[in-house]
Amino acid sequence: MEYRVMGRCGHSVSVFGIGTMRLPLRIQKDGSTNYGSIDEQKAIDMIRQGIDQGVNYIDTAYTYHQGNSERVLGKALKRGYRERVNIATKLPVWKVKSADDFDRILNEQLEKLQVSSIDFYLLHALSKKPWQRLKEMGVLDFLNRARQDGRVKHVGFSFHDQLPVFKEIVDSYDWDMCQIQLNLLDEEFQAGVAGMRYAADKGLGVVVMEPLRGGALAQKVPADIQAHWSQYRVNRSPAEWAFRWLANFPEVSVILSGINNLEQLNENVSIFSKTSPHMLTTEESDLINQVQMLYREKIKVGCTGCQYCMPCPSHVDIPEIFRLYNQVFLYDDLASSQTAYQELIKQKSDASQCVACGQCESLCPQNLSIIEKLAEADDVLRT
Repeated sequence: MEYRVMGRCGHSVSVFGIGTMRLPLRIQKDGSTNYGSIDEQKAIDMIRQGIDQGVNYIDTAYTYHQGNSERVLGKALKRGYRERVNIATKLPVWKVKSADDFDRILNEQLEKLQVSSIDFYLLHALSKKPWQRLKEMGVLDFLNRARQDGRVKHVGFSFHDQLPVFKEIVDSYDWDMCQIQLNLLDEEFQAGVAGMRYAADKGLGVVVMEPLRGGALAQKVPADIQAHWSQYRVNRSPAEWAFRWLANFPEVSVILSGINNLEQLNENVSIFSKTSPHMLTTEESDLINQVQMLYREKIKVGCTGCQYCMPCPSHVDIPEIFRLYNQVFLYDDLASSQTAYQELIKQKSDASQCVACGQCESLCPQNLSIIEKLAEADDVLRT
């Protein structure tokens, strides 16, 4: 396992960090799954095996798996595993209604995790308006107090907005680290590569989320893109190429991968045992540039399936609709996407159920024009 330094705080962290937003789920009697129902034993075994193989950074959040991710992680870190890892979790800023909520939520998280201190505590999904509101409510005083009393060791924020807002936030406080979305399709999206370098130059550790764009860069790769990957003399999976592109940046401290089975875990451990900064050759960089161009021509909606827009008050399954819409063009697969969409129509969770209330757009960290894109998707997917 490769290890890097987390900015000015100096912690040695595994470049592969386990993300717990997509833990394995229990299969219901009817064969369905529920995002809040984690298969606890599988998740615990997987997390512990990751730690045994050298992972020492695990990321969770108050809202992951409908509030159950922190609880399951707390169970996984029993039997001496807590002392071997850095825990990162997040304050759900959209749930903060008054200054009293800062301490209430943090204390609840400590209880669910069954720990006395959190290594990295992040303000979750910051953008311009929430940032201004939190400052007025005294969030920086709260962070200072939480560090001083030992409940939190280091502080940071995760980010979903434009680069100027990112720089403003970086410059506003003595942060230890930040978490940004970055992958080989999102070089200039939100903070992007420029933000990564800006934060690193200021001494912040940089943690990367969505390295596979919600799994899209690793699953069912289009034939023309796979043909480009296959040109190279070394056989590498698309996921490995995506991870290597990120690991090539020395400014990146941790790359989060949301795993849900042991196969994914072992693949990631293997990949990150062979990474290092500045490792890409000119030939490899050129190949990645070609693939980036091909992908950007295909994607219709930049949705990563983060679920922040859900639940929709009209029961529209927004992430699934966008997944099916993109799949048509990414995989040249209209028939199967339309078939799957028929199931959403039967369940009355298709795009036609949208009443344009706008709640989803106010919550979307990607700032997508969801209402407009739902209509576009419905035109393509409805047979």
